[in-house]
Amino acid sequence: MPLSIGMLRLGRTRVLPRLGRGGNQVRGYDTRNCFGHRVKAAPKIPVKEEWLRRREAQPNLWRLVCAYRDHGHRVADLDPLQLTPSSPLPELEPSSYGLGGSEAETILYPTEGLVHGHPHQQAPLSDIVHHLKNVYCGSLTLESAHIMDMEEKEWLAQKYEETKSRPLSEVNQRSLLWEMVRSQTLDNFLGKKFGTLKRYGAEGAEAMMAFFQEAFSSAASGGVSDVIIGMPHRGRLNLLIGMLHFSPTALFHKIRGNAEFYEGAPSVGDVLSHISVSVTLEMGEEKAPLHVNLLPNPSHLEAVNPVVMGKARARLLSLGLGEYWSGGESDEDGGGKVLPVQVHGDASFSGQGVVMETLGMASLPHYGVGGTLHLVVNNQLGFTAPPDHGRSSHHCTDVVKMIGAPVLHVNGDHPEEVVRATAVAMDYWMKFRKDVVVDLVCFRRWGHNEMDNPSLTQPTMYNVIDKRPSVPDLYSMELESQGVAEEGEGKKIANSYSEQLNARLKEVDSHTPSNETLRDRWEGLEFASSNITVWDTGLPEDVLKYVGAKSVSLPDDFFKVSRRLERSHIAERLTSLETGVGINWATAEALAIGTLLYQGFNVRLSGQDVGRGTFSHRHSMMVCQESNSAYIPLNNISPEQTAFLEVANSSLSEEAVLGFEYGFSLESPRSLVLWEAQFGDFFNGAQIMIDTFVSSGEAKWLLQSGLVLLLPHGLDGMGPEHSSCRMERFLQLTDSQEAGPDGDRVNMHVVHPTTPAQFFHLLRKQIVQNFRKPLIVASPKIILRLPEATSSLQEMGPGTSFSPVLGDETVDPKQVSRVVFCCGKHYYPLAAHRRELGREDNIAIVRLEQLCPFPSGAIHSHLARFPSAREFVWSQEEPENMGGWQFVEPRFRKQLGVQLRFVGRRAYPCPATGVPKIHQQEAKQLLTDTFAKSI
Repeated sequence: MPLSIGMLRLGRTRVLPRLGRGGNQVRGYDTRNCFGHRVKAAPKIPVKEEWLRRREAQPNLWRLVCAYRDHGHRVADLDPLQLTPSSPLPELEPSSYGLGGSEAETILYPTEGLVHGHPHQQAPLSDIVHHLKNVYCGSLTLESAHIMDMEEKEWLAQKYEETKSRPLSEVNQRSLLWEMVRSQTLDNFLGKKFGTLKRYGAEGAEAMMAFFQEAFSSAASGGVSDVIIGMPHRGRLNLLIGMLHFSPTALFHKIRGNAEFYEGAPSVGDVLSHISVSVTLEMGEEKAPLHVNLLPNPSHLEAVNPVVMGKARARLLSLGLGEYWSGGESDEDGGGKVLPVQVHGDASFSGQGVVMETLGMASLPHYGVGGTLHLVVNNQLGFTAPPDHGRSSHHCTDVVKMIGAPVLHVNGDHPEEVVRATAVAMDYWMKFRKDVVVDLVCFRRWGHNEMDNPSLTQPTMYNVIDKRPSVPDLYSMELESQGVAEEGEGKKIANSYSEQLNARLKEVDSHTPSNETLRDRWEGLEFASSNITVWDTGLPEDVLKYVGAKSVSLPDDFFKVSRRLERSHIAERLTSLETGVGINWATAEALAIGTLLYQGFNVRLSGQDVGRGTFSHRHSMMVCQESNSAYIPLNNISPEQTAFLEVANSSLSEEAVLGFEYGFSLESPRSLVLWEAQFGDFFNGAQIMIDTFVSSGEAKWLLQSGLVLLLPHGLDGMGPEHSSCRMERFLQLTDSQEAGPDGDRVNMHVVHPTTPAQFFHLLRKQIVQNFRKPLIVASPKIILRLPEATSSLQEMGPGTSFSPVLGDETVDPKQVSRVVFCCGKHYYPLAAHRRELGREDNIAIVRLEQLCPFPSGAIHSHLARFPSAREFVWSQEEPENMGGWQFVEPRFRKQLGVQLRFVGRRAYPCPATGVPKIHQQEAKQLLTDTFAKSI
């Protein structure tokens, strides 16, 4: 019986209309039926009626309190160097609100409900103002005026004002002293033993240890299981050796010039300040386990931010929490088992675009991670530039106002205030699952690194720094004066730790790095071999038909699909599945994804408008024409389905979104993770991610990634942009060898498939193979719907697999005198022109479907079929300085002994012309030159 649309209606699924707060439908589409998007309702924070009445009774005083809450941060005592002058603010003067005068001290104002943390229920105006100044204008302050939710602001003000007056226990004070002195001792030790080392120490910012100590402790006591950290150079070694238990011997081993990985590891290593660690800590009196993963990072310091988010998101998937939670209506944990932590520098936080792009994903469907805890290590200096040359905003943190994240600014000379700031931040994160920032205003004891002389450009600042004691020494003296610490306790801690470090330094010569790779979720996977392997990725035809039919099956009458889709998408797919021929690109993709889901592997497809597809070909997510409800048919393959497709229509970002997906792939090796650029050239907005993570992550850090980049490519007369995915750039980034044969172990696989079946096998191969490599796909535009570019189900059947080279079966191999090599859509006009010329008898066209690893063995096998061939042509539509030519030519010559003749456009400064007539002339000339009768 033939398949039909009517047979594929699912009566068991009801699609819910999306409603606004007032019950009215809203403009955006509803994704409540889509895997990976489950919105947690914002907590309600009612304000006591009695408080509201008191504020109404004292409106002027309430305005003054609000002014301190909104503006106190502008004049707070935040600079430990006292180089930042502040001017009085009229907004903070009681007289601005009709308060003060001779009777001010005789009137007792109520404090409850107006201010929090005040020791008395009634107080004179001067007392209240003094309290407000202490809370909001001292060494710790809160900035929250930009938060739009008034109930959230109310909760935050109360929590902050109460915490501000809360003393630390002596146990916590001594623990804090211990951590900071150890941090300082490590810097001093490294400076003494390795005088020319660029260690990017924490000197001047030792109070960051207070942040980490409180964050880890609060996380563990709050039930967090995983902390994922992205952190730049400054203070990284201090955290690694101190709180994250990284071996000092391993550190010294690396400093001595040795490799950080085990002997024989397929790695080139990385610099000292990029070292990472994964460790389980025991926190608090309960010794609660807390797994902390400090990710490796490149020198583009803020680039790690979205990677942290992506890894955290994937961790939530593996735990079944957050937006992946499948419980009842109330999500009590809200995904609060995973805490992402991002550490920033002040200049980079306000200057790097990836920061804004990453923040912009904070609350987006399919990208939210339940909030991130941010620490800005605010050196009040960029590399050499002061703040007024590095940003146009008042605070370096002002960029977070775009998402309404509260900021706690704190003076780095006061580590106990850092503890309080972090405590408030963690309470806020636990309550609201939103981003929150701690801005640690501190200084650098040295320059950008310890070999730099900062006084050349900042003489005034460093004149002050050179004369002042360190933060740990100041705190040690403070605790001694309070009787909390014994006299000289700081020195005793330093001496004891120095002895430990000396002992570990002596162990360097006998140190052997251990193999810590491919554990936990990577168990069973391997590093790629030196061979090019073949994997059986085909499936029985009945499975393909079943999954294909389900890919366009829709709910019952609650879902109304577009008539255009019924005709051009659903009906055509069902026809091709029934006949087994004419399978187009979108159908092959749906079959690949659907069968992986059917076999228990999750799939994530991310990018701008990927649900529909830039070229309106995919429609993996359909939208009801009446309710705006979104629906993903492949998530309803069977009632027993355990794996799902997450369709993540992204923000208009490339760098942050690609970094997010890379992080996701690091955590989920058994999920197929795809990122599709709207057009192929849009990847250049994410070039930093490709250079520093995707292409080099395994070589530097032994971190495999199976991330797939889909980059629409092809010169279609659409102008310089949107024509090319710059394939040549990816080929240049590979470690493929010109003279020797490639294997699977090359750092990236670069392909340019020409048939839907080939694409089907490529996607399935990413999961079926026993290793993970980034896959760069120069994907199609025109051939998405080209009748000649279709496949049959037989080509995806049992025993079939991806072919790196497609030979020419239409010619008599003994008669062939010329072999034309090409790749991509260029094959189809070449084949059509050959037919027009009647040259099928002596010219063969061979397609390189895979460029890297270079398939020299497969090419050799195809060449052996043409014993009479004497002419060998490489024909491409791209300019000579682009495309595959400069990659394939030396490999054909050195590995195969084949001298190729180039046919293509002349070298261009851009991928294509913007003049249609010139484009057409060039395209015609390409065909003429390829089939010219003489060379």
